[in-house]
Amino acid sequence: MDMTTHDMATLFAQLGLENSPSAITAFIANHKLPAELSLSEAAFWTEAQANFLKENWRQDADWCAVIDQLNVQLRH
Repeated sequence: MDMTTHDMATLFAQLGLENSPSAITAFIANHKLPAELSLSEAAFWTEAQANFLKENWRQDADWCAVIDQLNVQLRH
């Protein structure tokens, strides 16, 4: 059984991004999404990152809650 904690730091690591608190804060500050664009369609993701976000969201996987959290933060 997977006992990994799915928090923002582990999501960023999974996406291959710097996952320190300051790097996460900077990423969110520098990347904003308009209401009509889905998270996985943002131009700043690689194809692999977008697919990971889309598939885990669609499957309501363990990552879904933290993906939703990122989605909300990128819209504020």
